[in-house]
Amino acid sequence: MSRLSKTEAGPLQGPILRRATPADAEALAAIGAATFTETFGHLYPSKDLAHFLAKAHSLERALSDIDNTSNAVWLVEAASETIGYALAGPCDLPHAEVAAGDGELKRLYLLRRAQNGGLGGRLFETALGWLLADGPRTVWIGVWSENFGAQRLYRRWGFEKVGEYGFAVGQTIDREFILRRAAESFSNRAL
Repeated sequence: MSRLSKTEAGPLQGPILRRATPADAEALAAIGAATFTETFGHLYPSKDLAHFLAKAHSLERALSDIDNTSNAVWLVEAASETIGYALAGPCDLPHAEVAAGDGELKRLYLLRRAQNGGLGGRLFETALGWLLADGPRTVWIGVWSENFGAQRLYRRWGFEKVGEYGFAVGQTIDREFILRRAAESFSNRAL
């Protein structure tokens, strides 16, 4: 059996991570709704889930997130399909110590079949790098109290729990943890 060289077979291409543009708003809305539903949909009454998705993952919301110059949105694509995304920007978590200039990783989701292969870490590093591009600053993350895998990831990156709040999905209120990593911890080390 003969083997093809990379040139003969065409380039080997894995998932692509890229910044979203306004032309990607429909894809962003769709992957946002798909990943939220896949990850958390079983937790909510259908009416609450539908209300949340219509508000948080609408085409208008996706366009607003992409067009907001204070934000950055990345898409992960594989075989011409969007399989994940991240959104970062100024922190708007309800915590008394949030200061002007603080950043937040607002969303980071991958379809289940794309998880555990390093893409989540790559997406996280990209968003964190963007948040720190102008120098060290405090970075915040909100995470569901029972999303233990995400909490482990964030702890490995030096984030600590500093508070809690209620996150509304329709009429359902989830217990969310507020995590923070201080600007000083980024000063003398790589991401």
